[in-house]
Amino acid sequence: MTRVFGVMGFPISHSLSPVMHNAALEALDLDALYAPFEVPPHHLGKVLWGLHAAGIEGLNVTVPHKEHILRYLRRADVTAQAWALGAVNTLVRRGGRFVAYNTDVEGFRRALAEELCVDCRNQRVLLLGAGGAARAVGRALVSMRPRTIYVANRTATKTARLVRWLQQCSPSGTIEAVVFDREGLAELLPRIELLINATSLGLRASDPLPVDPATIHKRLVVFDLVYRAPTTSLVQTARRRGALAVDGLAMLVYQGAESFRLWWRREPPIAVMRRAVEHALRKNVHSP
Repeated sequence: MTRVFGVMGFPISHSLSPVMHNAALEALDLDALYAPFEVPPHHLGKVLWGLHAAGIEGLNVTVPHKEHILRYLRRADVTAQAWALGAVNTLVRRGGRFVAYNTDVEGFRRALAEELCVDCRNQRVLLLGAGGAARAVGRALVSMRPRTIYVANRTATKTARLVRWLQQCSPSGTIEAVVFDREGLAELLPRIELLINATSLGLRASDPLPVDPATIHKRLVVFDLVYRAPTTSLVQTARRRGALAVDGLAMLVYQGAESFRLWWRREPPIAVMRRAVEHALRKNVHSP
C-alpha cells in the first residue's frame, strides 16, 4: 500500500519540498508519495485531523502554520525542542497520533558544518532577524558556544524578546541586542566572524542588502537563510568581497533530510535531494 506524506502551508505552490522528497522516495524505490496541501489558516485544525483520519503518515508544516499548529496538538505529543521554539515543522505518525518535531535547528547546524565548515566556538556572530527562523538559528548557535551573539531586528521589542530567550538557553557567552541600521552595523561588522541573515530581505530581487556591502570583509563568513537562483544578492556581494558565503538552500535540504529520517528511520539520500531542488530552482528561473 502506497504511503502518503506531504507539506501544509498557505500558499504552497512555491514549496520545493515535494520535488525534494519525491526525488528521495524515487531514489530509494520506496512505495510512497509526497504531496502539497494548501491549507488556509482558518481551516488548519479541520484539515490537519482530516489528513490524520485519511492515514497520512507524515507532514511538513510551513508558513503560516508552524506556530499556530501547536494549538491543535497535545502538549505530550510535542517534542521538547519544538515546544521551546514555539514552532513545528514536522509531524510523524506514531501509535495513531501525530508527534510534533522541529528540524530547523538540526538543519542549520548541519548546513553550517557541511557547507561552511564553521566552528562557532569563541566567535562573534551577528544574527539579523528575530522571527521563527532566527529563533531556530539562535538555539543552534548557543549550543556551539560562540563568544558573543549580536541580534539585530527592525522591531526592537522582538529583538529584546529573542535576546532574553537566548540568554536563558545559553550555557555561556554573551547575547546582546543591537540596532538594525546600516550605520550601527557598519561599526560592528569589522569585529564579526559570522553573519547570518534570518530576515526576509533578499526574497525579492529589488530588496536592499541588509548591510552595507563595503563592510563585508574577507574574514567574514556569510550565511543567508534566503535562497534564490542562482543565489541571493547578499551571497553574490559577499563572494565578490572575498568572503565565504552560502544561501539557505543547504538548510532547506538538511532540515528536509532530518524529516525524512524521522519518517523512515533510515539515512536519506541527501545528494539526490540537493540536486532536485537545485534543478527546480534553475528551471523556475528559466521558465517563461
